[in-house]
Formats: sequence, C-alpha cells, structure tokens
Amino acid sequence: MTAPPPLDGFTAKERAVIARLRTPYLVQRWLKRLPYNWERKGETLRSFRRVVLLNTAHCLEAALSAATILEQHGYPPLLMDLESIDDLDHVFFLYRQDGRWGCVAASRDPGLFGRKPVFRTVRDLAVDFFEGYVDLTGRINGFGVLDLRTLKAVDWRLSERNVWAVQDALIAMPHRRLHMADAEYVYWHERYERYKRRFPDRKPAYYPRKRRWL
Repeated sequence: MTAPPPLDGFTAKERAVIARLRTPYLVQRWLKRLPYNWERKGETLRSFRRVVLLNTAHCLEAALSAATILEQHGYPPLLMDLESIDDLDHVFFLYRQDGRWGCVAASRDPGLFGRKPVFRTVRDLAVDFFEGYVDLTGRINGFGVLDLRTLKAVDWRLSERNVWAVQDALIAMPHRRLHMADAEYVYWHERYERYKRRFPDRKPAYYPRKRRWL
C-alpha cells in the first residue's frame, strides 16, 4: 500500500488547509462552503492539490480531498461508492470513529452530504442514503468500498492532472447489492415529483433522520 506523503511534500497553502481541518466535521464544513464543480467546460477528476488551487469540487473530487486531508490526521483513505440504477454514482470519504461508521461528502443535493459516525456497519450507512438519492431517475442498488492506498499508478493526492484511474478503480471494484423496497421508492419518487412541480428551482430537504447528518 502507498504511504501518505510527508507534509513537506505539500505547498504552504495545502499545509494550512490540512492543519486547520483536523476532524471529519471540519472537513465537511469546508467542503460545504466550496462552490460545486459543475464541470461546464468538460469532465474533470481533480486531486486535492487542484481542488485547493481552484477552490471548487464535485463529489469525487471532494472525497479525494477529504481522504488526503484526514489521512494526515490518522484516518485511512477510504472511499465509498453508491451505485444507482441511472448510472449516476455518488462517492464520499468513509471513516470510522469509536467503532461506528460515518462519511464526509459534497453534493448538489442536501440529502447526500456527510453523516455522523453513528452507523454500526457500512451497509447501514449506505441504506441511510436511500431517500436522499431518489430523484427523477436515481435509486441506489449497490455499494462498494475502495482503499485508495491500493492504487499505485496514480497520485490521487497531488497530481496536476485528472486522476481518471480512481474512477476506473471505483467502477471495477466489487459492489454489494442493496434493494430499496418498491413501495418506499414509489413514495419518495412521487414526493420528489410533487416537490419539483411546486419548486422547480429548489432542492428538497424534507428527509427524515436529519440529526444523523454531519
């Protein structure tokens, strides 16, 4: 497995970010304040270095940034990938604290941000995203976990280029199947459609168990 780079391998600006963001909560707060990378000029998959430089990130770029930062504070660099029936996956940084699982995430949708470390298993954490994933086309059907230290051919922390090998590894890794009950899916799908008809320019935040959000 690849070892984390020493701090002197980072720029002064990057070191300042790492020093300031010592916990998953602080990283989540930082990511939530970053403008979302909508990729309007083409697809990107930037490392932590590029995210700090450009001050924007989409969900996978945010996950890589969280992994890079929190690795320096003793957390293993783990990513969790949620598969959807519409092939629009969601990826976040996965961490364990006091024997429970939580995550740090960025998203365009309020229901897909991070979760507090309150989940007994990784599967329980994935299931907590069921409702928030339902929109016009989305529905979770599986999840997988990737240890970034197993990737030896790509510098996902500090590369100046897009790190597509991370995306390839997420797609290729094994995923465990999940099934959201059909009746539950229909309820949340109809509710989403009603909400968007009423508020076409808003994102819903009506989900239960919001106390679990990071």
